[in-house]
Amino acid sequence: MFREKNPGVQDEWMENGDVSLYDDTRAGVLMVFFRELKAADEGTYRCGVKVSDYTESFTQLQLSVKHVAPVVRREGESAEIICPYDSIYKSNTKSLCKGKCSTRDSNPLSETVREEKDTKTDRLTLKDNVTASVFTGTITGLTAEDAGKYWCAVTLETDLNYLYTHLMVIMNEELNLTKYEGDDVSIQCKHHDEDQKSFCKAHEASMCVKDGVSLETIRDDRFSFSDEASTGVFTVNITDLREEDSGIYWCGAHVMSKVHLNISKDKDSNKLNVYKVTGYSGGGLMIKCEHPQYKTKPKYICKESDGCSERKNPGVQDEWMENGDVSLYDDTRAGVLMVFFRELKAADAGTYRCGVKVSDYTESFTQLQLSVKHDAKYLQMVTESAYVGEEVNISCQIPEEHKVHFCKEDDNHICQNISSSKVTQMSGSSERNEERVFTVSISNVSVRDAGVYWCGAETRDTYLTLIFPTTKIQLNFIMAPVVRHEGESAEIICPYDSIYKSNTKSLCKGKCSTRDSNPLSETVREEKETKTDRLTLKDNVTASVFTGTITGLTAEDAGKYWCAVTLETDLNYLYTHLMVIMNEELNLTKYEGDDVSIQCKHHDEDQKSFCKAHEASMCVKDGVSLETIRDDRFSFSDEASTGVFTVNITDLREEDSGIYWCGAHVITRVSLTVKKDFSMIIIISVCVILLLIGGFTLTVWKLRHKRRGDAHSQLPTNPSDGLLYAAVSLQKHQESLSDATVRFSKNEIHSDYTTIRFTS
Repeated sequence: MFREKNPGVQDEWMENGDVSLYDDTRAGVLMVFFRELKAADEGTYRCGVKVSDYTESFTQLQLSVKHVAPVVRREGESAEIICPYDSIYKSNTKSLCKGKCSTRDSNPLSETVREEKDTKTDRLTLKDNVTASVFTGTITGLTAEDAGKYWCAVTLETDLNYLYTHLMVIMNEELNLTKYEGDDVSIQCKHHDEDQKSFCKAHEASMCVKDGVSLETIRDDRFSFSDEASTGVFTVNITDLREEDSGIYWCGAHVMSKVHLNISKDKDSNKLNVYKVTGYSGGGLMIKCEHPQYKTKPKYICKESDGCSERKNPGVQDEWMENGDVSLYDDTRAGVLMVFFRELKAADAGTYRCGVKVSDYTESFTQLQLSVKHDAKYLQMVTESAYVGEEVNISCQIPEEHKVHFCKEDDNHICQNISSSKVTQMSGSSERNEERVFTVSISNVSVRDAGVYWCGAETRDTYLTLIFPTTKIQLNFIMAPVVRHEGESAEIICPYDSIYKSNTKSLCKGKCSTRDSNPLSETVREEKETKTDRLTLKDNVTASVFTGTITGLTAEDAGKYWCAVTLETDLNYLYTHLMVIMNEELNLTKYEGDDVSIQCKHHDEDQKSFCKAHEASMCVKDGVSLETIRDDRFSFSDEASTGVFTVNITDLREEDSGIYWCGAHVITRVSLTVKKDFSMIIIISVCVILLLIGGFTLTVWKLRHKRRGDAHSQLPTNPSDGLLYAAVSLQKHQESLSDATVRFSKNEIHSDYTTIRFTS
């Protein structure tokens, strides 16, 4: 039944709802004016006259309402809204507004343009082409706030809003859900308060403007929704899922989120295999999922505990990309997805799907059940230092049943296989059945070989390869130490690989880009020269060498210096020691058996060492830390507050004589001379002589006594007549004892007497 509209009075314009009417009695005409056509105004109308109570005459009118096709763009893109107009309005001002123009719901994007002029704001440009009777609005850098209903208007006495379109912004973040028949699912959608909340199943978002169904009108009891207006989120709940529910959904309104919903009949129908894997906390894990029959199809990894709602994928193919805490590589040549966990955590444990999207409704995946354990035995960090041209041997321990994997980190911290030509030997030995120790030898190492290596275990199956890097090896290169005296100049030479000739280089005391670098840190790029107060850096790209020169050396300049090349982070690839010999020397002379204390200067961060060598440079490699000295005669005491430690040596020996260097990078030269003690030699010599004389005297006495026994009748009556006397004079060393007298006597009537006198 029709609801009639009439003016109520004749020969006068009258409003009736959303239309205005005029009953012209002079001409017999009814004029009807729709002030603002809406989609609801579409339909079949009768425009008639009531002839009598029982008779009427009418004309039938079929009205359709059209609008400009919706504009659908992704977040961050640009949108172009085209507004055609009647040529009679070519000289009028035109406007593009979000919401009706000249009303309170228009926003700052509202702008006007007149004839051929351009109007620009921060992100909106309007252009009027009067020849084509079209004006165009272009919005750049689309955000969710830009989405909505836009009106094209022409300014007459008031603004004529004659045409509208919908600008729909698709958010970049998509939702991928895989469920099975009979499951339930909850989908969260973002919205603005003024938007009608809708959930639309369609291949394209633009189809949802006309065909989208408001949730309030859904007749399927399996669909319901809950709204949290304060959070700007509403939730769609679908129960008892069916296979025909699979498809692409758009949830929201003008701000659209794309939802991929995949419903499978059987939970195991798309599963290739199931693997149980154990990783180690703090270590890395490389997963290679093989799908050779789907080489170019997009691949992903997701966690089942999250409903696989967050699918990690590279975004691009044949290139390493970071996605959160993992790096991914979709290899289209081999049909392999490589997933690298840089550092496993307990939270990484769970069940994963490593799969490929075959179509919108079909996927194929391998299930991976990952557990994460803590075992220090299988997570080690090793630092190796070598001179260029040497051979380096690296050892690592892996479980017996696994294959060894050896790789080197690239600039993106991805561990890549290294050339077999560099590895001269990989040999393993097993002391127990549970584990093996592998030794990897790299020959003729060069500056290019510096960096981080990983050694670990590898397992391989039909659809999956797992690599566990468990031993991290930092390979550094050493240059001969630079040894200079206090006040001199030092030149530190840093060779580098020619591939880095255009990169910025740095020379730092302490590692570059870390907290232990000091104000002497400086950088240089290509052929330029960098100067500070006492440091000059020069890069010679032809020779692939950059040089740092430090003048006026002081104790503070001494230390360990790193050469670095700036990539994404600084690559500290080469180091040397700058040793500053203090001008003040220490000369000590002692005797065997004496004790000595030697005071040495140091900086708190230096390892305290005491080294015996002809040259200070020998102490870098051959110096022995005092803590490791095994001779009980050596000890030391440290007074950190004074910057001095003391070396104590007891019971000195002649072989302790020599040149010592005490300190660390700040070196003090100590000349120690240990002499033999001649006073002891003289005392021992005197004792030996006395023993010899005593023995000689005793022998003489015995011989004489024997003679007396044979001719006792001839003995003298006075003992002094037969006195035997011997005198020995010796020259005494100035450091010897004073004059000494040794007397031998017997309690007999007859005696022999000897006097020994030492004279200077």
